[in-house]
Amino acid sequence: MKGLIAILGSGESGRGAAILAKKAGYQVFVSDSNKIPKQTKSLFKKLSIDYEENQHSIDKIIKAEKIIKSPGIDQKSDLIVDIKNNGNVIISEIEFGFSQTDSKIIGVTGSNGKTTTATMIYHILKKYGFNVALAGNIGRSFSESIAEQNHQIYVLEISSFQLDNIIDFSADISVITSISPDHLDRYNYDFDQYIKAKLKITLNQSTNQFLIFNSDDMELKKAVKKYAQNAIQFPYGFNSPKGDLVTTVKKKSIIVKEKKNINMYDTLNFSLKGRHNLLNAMAAVSVARLLKVSNKCIRDSLISFSNVEHRLEEVLKIQNITYINDSKATNVNATFYALESMEGQTVWIVGGIDKGNNYIELLPLVREKVKSIICIGLDNEKIIESFSPVVDVLVETQSMSEAVKIAHKLANKKDYVLLSPACASFDLFKNFEDRGNQFKQAVRNL
Repeated sequence: MKGLIAILGSGESGRGAAILAKKAGYQVFVSDSNKIPKQTKSLFKKLSIDYEENQHSIDKIIKAEKIIKSPGIDQKSDLIVDIKNNGNVIISEIEFGFSQTDSKIIGVTGSNGKTTTATMIYHILKKYGFNVALAGNIGRSFSESIAEQNHQIYVLEISSFQLDNIIDFSADISVITSISPDHLDRYNYDFDQYIKAKLKITLNQSTNQFLIFNSDDMELKKAVKKYAQNAIQFPYGFNSPKGDLVTTVKKKSIIVKEKKNINMYDTLNFSLKGRHNLLNAMAAVSVARLLKVSNKCIRDSLISFSNVEHRLEEVLKIQNITYINDSKATNVNATFYALESMEGQTVWIVGGIDKGNNYIELLPLVREKVKSIICIGLDNEKIIESFSPVVDVLVETQSMSEAVKIAHKLANKKDYVLLSPACASFDLFKNFEDRGNQFKQAVRNL
């Protein structure tokens, strides 16, 4: 039997790390400051995994040879500070997963677009016939996926919180979709700290690995120049990026230039709308080209790909009013893309837990497209202060069903009702999925 691994948190990543650690022959101890769900406890008992709930036994935790932290636990929490002060090294679940597999890894991060991009990459690779899994910050954890079946390729959606505690983790292909202020409450309200966290995805890459990034994003472009030292750079964007490997769009076709080799992919029948989705598709196509996926498969995949749930998801059209669920938009930049894609006057449902948002960049779009705002959250002061000068009707509510009923009364034919909160969901909802599902149910109940 190998040494002891202590795992902090019993959620998706903690549970996955525990399963993989047990399979790898470690003694495992899971510690959670909250109550552990019955189903998870039953699994731990079945696998003979030691656990505790509603507390953290620091004396036992610091005896472990590895300590794995769930991404939801703040780096500044007393528990983490105490462990570090004792000299223990804390790693993330993706770091542990990386140590247990030799599979090819495609890591996707970014403030926005990472879920759609990762899912699109997975869709193309699976269609081509690769033995591929989609994991990380989407669906199952990386570790649980490895424990269940070690796939040839892993497409991982990776958050900044997961990157905070990597040591050796290195993706064969890294993708960064965008950088904009998000989760600043976890980074001392310092945008530079957040940028550094995102760029950790390329920190350990070697000179034969690849970094695909959105060169239209000026903050990201500067960050890549500053922090990306080794990987082969593969920029994409509308603004004709320069280099031996580039992807761009011209005359509604995605064009990939690989030195003197040029491939084109028509986007006229691409299932997703909006400039941001073309950027996501450029990233996915770039990955597919590096993995030698056939042009026919890439073209067919772009046509057959359907949108990710809770991301600009069209729910219903009622009395010629279109209801859009964009609950996954938990920051200002994501909501910017949503408002930009609206093709008519919009009743906008916004609000939740503010993560240090600056709404100024939304003002021109709100002025142009938003006829009324419905605030849904416990603290709407900042939203009202930002938008009352440009929108006549602002309504506050603390229930999704009430928000949707009010939106229905305010909207006219050909209008859009858009749930795009620009905030975290934890004040009134379990998570963004719960928020989106409540919105969809409320629309169906109209």
